[in-house]
Amino acid sequence: MQTPSDKLYCTAQIREAERYAIDELGIPGRELMSRAGHAVFEQVRLRWPEQKTITVFCGGGNNGGDGYEVATLALQTNYQVTVYALADPNRLPGDAFGTYQDFLQAGGSVSGFEAGQCKLQGVIVDALFGIGLSRTVGADYALAIAAINDSACPVVAVDVPSGLHAYTGSVLGCAVKADVTVTFIGLKCGLYTGESPEYCGEIVCSTLDIDAAVLAAMPPFALLLDKIDLPRRARIAHKGHFGHVLLIGGNLGFTGAIRLAGEAALRSGAGLVSIATRAAHSGLINIGRPELMCHGAECGETLQALLHKASVVVIGPGLGQDDWAREMFSAVLASDKPCLLDADALNLLADQPTRRENWILTPHPGEAARLLGCNTRQISADRFAALADLHSQYGGTCLLKGAGTLITGGDTVYVGTTGNPGMASGGMGDVLSGLIGGLLAQGLSLEQATRLGVYVHGEAADSLALEQGERGLLAGDLPERIRELLN
Repeated sequence: MQTPSDKLYCTAQIREAERYAIDELGIPGRELMSRAGHAVFEQVRLRWPEQKTITVFCGGGNNGGDGYEVATLALQTNYQVTVYALADPNRLPGDAFGTYQDFLQAGGSVSGFEAGQCKLQGVIVDALFGIGLSRTVGADYALAIAAINDSACPVVAVDVPSGLHAYTGSVLGCAVKADVTVTFIGLKCGLYTGESPEYCGEIVCSTLDIDAAVLAAMPPFALLLDKIDLPRRARIAHKGHFGHVLLIGGNLGFTGAIRLAGEAALRSGAGLVSIATRAAHSGLINIGRPELMCHGAECGETLQALLHKASVVVIGPGLGQDDWAREMFSAVLASDKPCLLDADALNLLADQPTRRENWILTPHPGEAARLLGCNTRQISADRFAALADLHSQYGGTCLLKGAGTLITGGDTVYVGTTGNPGMASGGMGDVLSGLIGGLLAQGLSLEQATRLGVYVHGEAADSLALEQGERGLLAGDLPERIRELLN
């Protein structure tokens, strides 16, 4: 079992690698299927050594062939084996049909699956669909998937949880919820974003002993996000060396958002942090955090002096969409400062689309849908395509939030690896915006600041959730932990 590091591949690349292994390296397809079966069975034995019962669900393609291979290995190791075929095994393609015959010769038998009539036992192996599924799961398969998910049995998915799109990470009607996914040759991009975190469980990759040079010759489709180390600070450093972040927002009734963003910018290590907000509450926002320099700015003219002093601008947390918000937004667009747009700044941008290269856009799927003139279902159906469209239309560095956050500055796509459901609460996005803005002010590039900000934001939440649980995690809990992690 070998696990590639941070490289993700699309299904077309995996198919080409498999073709190359068969046609150019001379590895028979049947041998690759045998290796896949051994990789899956190895995980079953490793993780549930006391379990000697296995139930295998086989489909009608090569994924089903892998399942029959697993079943044969289990029989040969004195497991109690049950196999349910959702497609006529006599119509399997060549190599898969061979594994079915081997299973019969080993003394195995195959049953049809009838919902409500089958009691599932032991470890379940899901070998219904592989990476080729692109249509909604049919009714018979949906019943089998429901039975798997309703069982209390541990589940191992072969290559991809059945029903999950291997490229987009979207669920095609329904999908198996696996405890472990054993994927082959290389890591598929769809296993790390969209709905996939709910279905994949732990992901293990077996290269099937294909020469690493095969995938190395292909540029990866995307990279898993990793942490970037910040440079050591000079002993003679002063606050002027680490940038001045200006945060704009906190409209009437929304002071908390801009306060959270401001504190995150401070904890990121920015030299100075100013807030431009409504005059009515500008004197209240820095209570308990006097390091924040708060200014009442009721018009674009007042904002100009603050923009002149700033090295980086963050606009959006608690901004609103009224006349004041629009005036603040227009003033920022008219400036040439590097900036980050979040929340209502993105909604205002959707009303007057423009393109810039020196900004960071941070939409969640709903905001992305407004920016692209579509609906959230379309965004979720193909997050990689949505990210590419955002960058094509708006430029800069784009971040598409959600499980498996996506980032691109145009050349490389990064997929987030940190974060948890405890972050589903108000203010988390405001903390992220302030954090990225603070990192940008310290001299990181747009893409570097975004990558590090996303990683550490999720890492802070993960470490807190590990200590105290996910439920009840607050955005305000993160800034102190962010400071620790950046150091």
